Amino acid sequence: MTLKDSYTAGVRRAVVPLAGRLVSGGHVTPNSLTLGGLVLNVATVPLILSGHFIAAAAVLLAAGVCDMLDGAVARLSAQVTPFGAFLDSTSDRLSEGVVLMAIGVWFARHGHLWDLAAVFIALMMSFLVSYTRARAEALGLECKVGLASRPERVVLLMIGLLFARYQVLTVMVWAIAVATTYTVVQRILHVHGQLAAGDRKAAV
Repeated sequence: MTLKDSYTAGVRRAVVPLAGRLVSGGHVTPNSLTLGGLVLNVATVPLILSGHFIAAAAVLLAAGVCDMLDGAVARLSAQVTPFGAFLDSTSDRLSEGVVLMAIGVWFARHGHLWDLAAVFIALMMSFLVSYTRARAEALGLECKVGLASRPERVVLLMIGLLFARYQVLTVMVWAIAVATTYTVVQRILHVHGQLAAGDRKAAV
């Protein structure tokens, strides 16, 4: 098990007690948590645009908790559905897009055009990280490799927002741009390797 798999499993175990309480209450559904997370991500936009970065980081953390809980609640309540998975994935893309868009607008307002370019790269490559996995899985292949999946990107954004006054937000956006680009390359090579191995087996 890799370090990434270990902490992912650890986080999932940590949210199980809270998810269990939500399930026993019977008033919270996985889809409502997914949509709640999306609403919270959208709520960071005015905070970012007005320069209230610490408040934005707190709201982003709450959104992240919803994002972790929806899957746990779905599994514990036996409500895992194809539509739920589709809604969760779509919500994740929208959430990341609006937060990065708000950061990009803030950079543009303050004349940080190179940092705005980093936002564009981070946004495009973040979507490609998800797309490459989805496309690979449509081909029947596994494609979870890479440095910068969504949880890592959210953590970097929260750190950047918390310490934005010290220029850390700029550093984190550039880090996401670089890490997501690297992850896309990793996944392309990983899929190519799997397909090549399959061709070699078929040729034997």
